[in-house]
Amino acid sequence: MAAKKNYLKDFENYLLVEKGLSENSIFSYLSDLTKLNRFAQSHSRSLISLTRNDILEFLREESRRNLSSRTRARVIASLRQFYNYLEQNKVITQNPMTDVESPKVERHLPDYLTQEEIKKLFMVFNESDILELRDKTLFELMYSAGLRISEACQLKMQDVNLDQMQLRIIGKGGRERLVPFGDVAYELLQKYLSHSRPALATKPSPYVFISKKGGALNRKSAWRLLKRYIGRAQIKKKITPHTLRHSFATHLLQNNADLRAVQELLGHLDISTTQIYTHLVRSDLEKTHKKYHPRA
Repeated sequence: MAAKKNYLKDFENYLLVEKGLSENSIFSYLSDLTKLNRFAQSHSRSLISLTRNDILEFLREESRRNLSSRTRARVIASLRQFYNYLEQNKVITQNPMTDVESPKVERHLPDYLTQEEIKKLFMVFNESDILELRDKTLFELMYSAGLRISEACQLKMQDVNLDQMQLRIIGKGGRERLVPFGDVAYELLQKYLSHSRPALATKPSPYVFISKKGGALNRKSAWRLLKRYIGRAQIKKKITPHTLRHSFATHLLQNNADLRAVQELLGHLDISTTQIYTHLVRSDLEKTHKKYHPRA
């Protein structure tokens, strides 16, 4: 039993140190591998003794749970990464993931707020309230700079350059990028740093966005807060903090921004990840054509 745990622990360290993955990604990998480990134990086997047929049987059992193609693809990716790691480190000689195919994943277009909905959302905040000023600054900065919620919550004072209106962001895999932000975000940030943050920072903190208790604002709290403001703005779409990032990219492309520039601003390694937003813009144009053209 100890040996099995060590392989998973070693793999966890590998994902953290060498691959530089986020805590959420590592949790997903280990969750999938824990299920596989339970399957192996139920068959009196260890993870390193499983064969391709064992893996296929495990995947069949998982399929009976009515998992989406995206989830099944993620499980297979987790297993493949683990066994590739074992093979590279000469723990196994036969990789059981060889020729195990991933299902085709339907790519759904992400939802986004229109430019009118963005205006509507940012009108519902009360800037005279120190907490609402903080929240408005947080969400405006996310929309203005295309930040992930984790990047915004982990943003430190030393990473904000007000003079150049620029942020130093540490993204996925520890990759660093410099992103500009706009005039509206600049004015809000100045106001927040002058009035709201000093009142919230009851103890020293390196983070820009502070909770009521004086620590860093966490992602769950930010998501809960955004839901409240979306409800107040009476926007009916299913919105998450990531929707602001989707809106950022979509609005740039709607206004003819260069795709490569948007890729760099978002911190995407592969431009195919950024290209999903061109589909959003195209879909938007098709809707406009159908709605307004007399012969559509």
